[in-house]
Parts: sequence; structure tokens; C-alpha cells
Amino acid sequence: MSLAPRAERPWWRDAVTYQIYIRSYADSNGDGKGDVEGIRSRLPYLKALGINAIWITPWYPSPQKDHGYDVADYMDIEPDYGTLEHAQELINEAHGLGIKFIVDIVPNHSSDQHVWFQEALRSAPGSAARDRYMFRDGKGENGELPPNDWEAVFGGSAWQRIVEADGQLGQWYLHLFAESQPDFNWENKEVREHFEDILRFWLDRGVDGFRIDVAHGMVKEPGLPDVKADSKMLDKDARPYWDQPGVHEIYREWRKIFDSYSGHRMGVAEAWVSAESLPLYLRPDELANSFNFQFLDSKWDAKIIKKNIKETLKNLEGTGAPASWVYENHDVTRKVNRFDRGLRGGGVSDPKQRYGNMKKFSIVRGTQRAAAGALLMLALPGGAYIYQGEELGLPEVTDIPKDRLEDPRWRMSGFKDPGRDGCRVPIPWTENPDGAYGFSTRHSLTAQEAWLPQPKGWGSFAVDKQEQNQNSMLWLYRKALKIRQNEEGLGDGELTWIKAGKEVVAFSREGNFNCWVNFGKTVKLPKGAKVILSSQPLKGRKLPKDTSVWFRG
Repeated sequence: MSLAPRAERPWWRDAVTYQIYIRSYADSNGDGKGDVEGIRSRLPYLKALGINAIWITPWYPSPQKDHGYDVADYMDIEPDYGTLEHAQELINEAHGLGIKFIVDIVPNHSSDQHVWFQEALRSAPGSAARDRYMFRDGKGENGELPPNDWEAVFGGSAWQRIVEADGQLGQWYLHLFAESQPDFNWENKEVREHFEDILRFWLDRGVDGFRIDVAHGMVKEPGLPDVKADSKMLDKDARPYWDQPGVHEIYREWRKIFDSYSGHRMGVAEAWVSAESLPLYLRPDELANSFNFQFLDSKWDAKIIKKNIKETLKNLEGTGAPASWVYENHDVTRKVNRFDRGLRGGGVSDPKQRYGNMKKFSIVRGTQRAAAGALLMLALPGGAYIYQGEELGLPEVTDIPKDRLEDPRWRMSGFKDPGRDGCRVPIPWTENPDGAYGFSTRHSLTAQEAWLPQPKGWGSFAVDKQEQNQNSMLWLYRKALKIRQNEEGLGDGELTWIKAGKEVVAFSREGNFNCWVNFGKTVKLPKGAKVILSSQPLKGRKLPKDTSVWFRG
């Protein structure tokens, strides 16, 4: 496939996007929580890293019961994080550095504190206010049973019964996540129009794209039928609540809005759907991009990773959309831990998998594999997503005290699943622990006083420490991103597989650029190979286990 030069094609086709979990990135006012001005202060770091775009997790007013994914107002900024003026300055300064800007939009549900939901609670069954959400009468003699057997992702029933204005128990509302996150009714015209206004509100302020939360969940199967007994909430074939055909009508309308603005505005879907369904979201009149959860779900295994790459590229044929590659985000265990222990990325909802057998965990081996995986991902065709701290090789924090856990999974699982907090701990900027390892401008703030406590020794991963060592993970990412930016054939383009052994994933790109990743015993590189970059030091042409190399020849 012949492609236009990088400067002429849409930026998102090969962009490397850096995800910022705003609460844990940088604290500018000393309250122990990250904020907009904190991000702004770190823009030079992001520019030096070499990324092309940033994605900010929800920064809207919110009760913070799910840290922003429970939105009370979609057209303002959470006061703990700053103001609309601060947000505009951040967008403008990012653009001034050549960095695109993506915001998170949460269309499946709102906070129960949203003005619409509060109006619905005060209104009668069957009212226009109730129709914006999924209210239903209960089953049983007195409506005491939920309308169906759906379970919430975070645990327990997906239905919550309310007390009506007269003080009597009344209808139930649907919440596929926490009970504080009621689902919108996307059959309601007012809901659709409201979100179109929200898109325009942020597009008018210059954002370049939207990461769409639960992009496959807004439309439910008519009649809300029960789920088969052996189905799990996140099963890709659980049709009543995921991946309904109606979602595509929504995205066709959204695409018209994106295309009405200059500068290649886009939407990227968080769609946990089958590999066969994913291309439907990427048709020319729908979304530009989608997270590749098939790739994220890969174990550190040559056969599995190669299979998932091949299937991704094959499934995208005919869509015109580029692939995307991602290892980490704010919902999954850090890859240093996963890769060392042979876990799937999206298959770690079981806390025994996520935190069990930590005595067998080797951070040295996990870090080697994480470094090798980084070069693999950044050599693949399409775009890539990096989660904050991934470039520092941060491991999952597995010993957060139970009384400090914030994720609603902890409570809703009956205090069995610690949830996702382990990948959300504020990142370390300085080896010195003052200011929660440089996370905060208030130097007296301790690691324990950050909104999530940082573990002892967190400074060993700090930015300032790694900047002093050109063999560090941070420098590996910087070098790789610089090479990727300077190589016209990297990012978008073709991939050709190379046979180099069962335990080696090897391929070439345009310009005689090669990437080899060794998962097994030491192998030899081809004669004449001119090494560009490797994830671990090489001895001659020998490629050790758990090592990646970029070379020509």
C-alpha cells in the first residue's frame, strides 16, 4: 500500500499517544492530587520524550467515586484539577509544542449527581426526565426484584432500586458499573443531542480527538433480556449490553461532526469486542481508531503475540484504518508484572492472578521483557499508546493498605478484589522523597499523603534518576521514539514477516528496517546486521532471551 508522506496524512495514523491519568501525574498546588497546571508544568518532559499526542482521563466535575468516570458536568473542569481557563491554556501550549490533545468522553453513564439524574429522581415514573436514563419497574409481586439478571462490571446486581418522592420504594435504574454511575438511555433523542453539543464544546476549544469510554456499551438489546447463566459481564458474546448494532448509528453522526472541523479530528474507541467486530467501528464513516485489546491481552509468548499481530492486521484489511497497539492503561496491571508472570493483559480481573504468588515475581526479568516489548510495539505499523510511567518501567504496586484503596471494585466485590489502584499510584519525578517523590510542589508532602500512597523505594524509578543513566528505560523510550519519528517507514506502512525461529518474532519495515524479539534461547543476528537500538546490551551478533533489537541489513 502506497502512503502519503507522514506530514500529509492524518496525524493519528501513526501517532504515539501518551495517556495521562490526571489525578496521579503532577500536583501543582500541594493537595496530593494531580491537576491541569501540573500537566502543563511537565509539557517539556513530554516533548523531550518524543510523543505526538496526549490523552487526558476525565477532568470534568465529578464526585470522584470512580475518579472522573462518574461525570456530573461534561462541559466544565473538576475544581480539584483547575478551571476551564487552565484547560484552554494547556491545550494551547500543547499545540504550541506540536502535541495533539485528546480528552476522555464518558457517554455510557453519568454520575448520580448529574443534574439530569437528580431531576429524574424527583420526577414520576414515565416522565421525560426518567426517560434519559434506563429506569424500569421491578419484577415480583411488589416490584422487589431487579428487572433482569444483569450483573455490574464492578460486582453485584446492575440494578439499583430508588425511593420515590412519596417515600415508597419504586423503580430500578440500570448501572453497568457502580451504582453511582446510572446508564443513559441512548434511544432518547435528547441524550444524543446533548452529547453532540458536548463534542462541539470541546472541539471549539481545540481538542483533536476523543477517547470514548465503554464505546461498545451505550445501546442495549431491546427488551433487556436476561443473560444466559454461564455468561460473564465482560464476555464478548454477552449481547444484551455490549456491541449492539445501534452504536454504529451514533458514531456515524459523531464522525460527521469530527469531519466538519479542520485538522483531522478523531475518535478512538475503548471497545472490548471480538476481533471480528472491531473493524465495524473503524469503517470509513465511523471512528478513526480503536484500542487493540487483543494485543494488550497477549501473554509474553512469541506464538501468541505473533498470532495477535497477524489477526489484527488481517481484520483491519478493507477498513482503511490503521492498527493501534497498547500494553497498559489505567484499568490493567502494569506489564512489568504481567510479562514476568505470564499473565494476559485483559484477563487479570481475578485478584489471585493479579497479586498472587508475588514471591515468584522477578522485577529484573519483568523489566527486561517490558523493555523488549516496548521496541516490539513501537516498530509495528499504525499508532501506539503509552500509559504514564510505562516509560519508567513502573511495576504494579501490590501492597496498598486496604484502608487506602479507592477503586469501587474493592467495595462492590465484597472486599475481595483490590481493583485497579496498583497501576494508578502517582508517578515519581525525583529520587528524593520530598513532595511525594516530586509528584507535588509541596515539598513537605510525604509519599503516604499522596491521594494513593507511594511505596518505599519509589524513587529508584524516578525521572531525574533515569535521566542520568542512558541505559535506563526512560532513555530507551526516548531513543526509540526519536528513531520512529525520523524513520518515514515506521508507524504507518507495511510489515513483512521474517522466519527466524519459533521463539523469535521478526519482521521488516520499509527502508530495510528490521525488528527481532527473542523469547527463547540466544540466537544470532544475520551477518552484516547494523544495530540501531537494542533493549539490552548485545555481545556481537548474539541476541539474548527477552531482548529486542532494531537493525538494518
